[in-house]
Amino acid sequence: MSTSNQSNAAAVRAFRVLEILAAAGRPLSLTDLVDSIELPKQTVHRILAQLMNAWLVTRGAGDKLYECSPRVRTLAVNVLMHAGPAAARHALLEELVKKIGETCNLTMLSGNDVIYVDRVETDWPLRVHLQPGSHVPLHCSASGKLLLSFLPKQQRERMIDSLPLRAYSESTITSRESLRDELKQTRKRMLAINDQEHLQGLIAIAVPVMLNRNRACAAIAVQAPVGRVVLDDLLSFVPDLRHAAELTAQTFRT
Repeated sequence: MSTSNQSNAAAVRAFRVLEILAAAGRPLSLTDLVDSIELPKQTVHRILAQLMNAWLVTRGAGDKLYECSPRVRTLAVNVLMHAGPAAARHALLEELVKKIGETCNLTMLSGNDVIYVDRVETDWPLRVHLQPGSHVPLHCSASGKLLLSFLPKQQRERMIDSLPLRAYSESTITSRESLRDELKQTRKRMLAINDQEHLQGLIAIAVPVMLNRNRACAAIAVQAPVGRVVLDDLLSFVPDLRHAAELTAQTFRT
């Protein structure tokens, strides 16, 4: 095999390791990766070392579990923001904003935060300006609580235990047990509510974008200032959000 072909094969194997880590939804051991990729243990270990040196894979302090780095997650979000069906997703948000009259956004998990993949602002002068690429906390945002509630149990518990649970307002959930109770209800109703928990005077609701029965890949949310609307006003648009979420899910399945 030529040097060029060897380099191509090595690049494909490294990419395959990243694919497996990204799809797992949890950190994986070397044994997990060897079983999934069917390559010799020494080869997989060498690939992981190369990926770690390039800051594409990280390993938790004191453990032997591997996961994609923030650099890879940023790349994935940038692809979703600017490539493929991004225009179709943006059009769905635009239609939603026209109907509801309030700001709507599409969000995904990014480490211990939620990231705005896309956002369409309302024309009202009173609004919160956040650009695509902005991050908000998991424990006190509608999208964050929603996406956290749909994580596999072990991953969810690990994140709950690691989140700082900073108080952003008088309504922020700062107790881990209270957060667990909130997430249980959120997953059951497939709807998250943010009642001034992140910013005083701002309310929001979010519904999941479901890849399948159990996996939420993103969330669609609407937010508005109190005084212009009340929570019941936003909740009346839940059917519209769910419809937009199902159409958005189709763009992720293709």
